[in-house]
Amino acid sequence: MHMDKFKPVQTRADHLSEAIAYAERSVVSKQLIKSPAGNITLFAFDEGEGLSEHSAPYDAFVQVIDGEAEITVGGVKHRVKTGEYIIMPANIPHAVRSMGRFKMMLVMIRG
Repeated sequence: MHMDKFKPVQTRADHLSEAIAYAERSVVSKQLIKSPAGNITLFAFDEGEGLSEHSAPYDAFVQVIDGEAEITVGGVKHRVKTGEYIIMPANIPHAVRSMGRFKMMLVMIRG
C-alpha cells in the first residue's frame, strides 16, 4: 500500500465534552473528520437552540455527550440524554431541540 495517497489524520486523545465549547444563544459545530466515506462533527447547543426539521441523503448516528435534547425523527419525538444515542435514517425528516445546554457528536455515513 502506498501511503502518499492517504491524508494524515491528526492523532491525539481528547475528551469529547471538552473538545467543543458552548456559546451564548448559539449552535456551535466543529468538524473532526471529513472524508468521502462520511463526517464526524461535534455540536454544542445553548439552551433553547436547535436545528429545524430537515433531511439528509445519508444515515446519521447521534451520540449525546452532555445534557439532554428532544430529537424528532419521522414525526416521532425522542428524549435523549448524556450517554444515549439515536440513529436517523437517510431521507427521513428530523429536528433537534435542546433541553438546556446540550452537546452531541454526529456521525454521517455515506454510501
